[in-house]
Amino acid sequence: MRNLIRTLLSLTQSLDWLGPLVMRLFFGYFWLETGWAKLHNLEAATARFVDWGIPFPNFSAPFSAGAEFVFGGLLMVGLLTRISAIALLINMVVAIALVVIKNVSSFDDFVELDEFTYILIFFWLMMAGPGRASLDAPLGRMLGITPALR
Repeated sequence: MRNLIRTLLSLTQSLDWLGPLVMRLFFGYFWLETGWAKLHNLEAATARFVDWGIPFPNFSAPFSAGAEFVFGGLLMVGLLTRISAIALLINMVVAIALVVIKNVSSFDDFVELDEFTYILIFFWLMMAGPGRASLDAPLGRMLGITPALR
């Protein structure tokens, strides 16, 4: 049994690049697609921003949609991952602060917010980085700003 556990742990350790890759691909696609949809229906997105009381909706809606599209795409390929995660994390903090916090009456309500879960994922990507299967990994090594990964 001990050998089986060691083998499984060794296998998962050798595949440690897979978790960040899968997360970036699917989560990045989610934001890319969300931003794309908003960009292609800016009138409706702006109207929602007006209804939510977000300041400067004619600027804020396309800015937010563009950020979701661009940074979602960058997350997918693993380029500027930490910067993209920070930008989208800020977008979610603004969404919570200006829109969804109005419907929160308890800690349980807060931790069950989709936006809070998104913030946690962005935080993880910001802290852990994109992993070896990313454009950031070879670019960082080329520029001498990240150590070579095994």
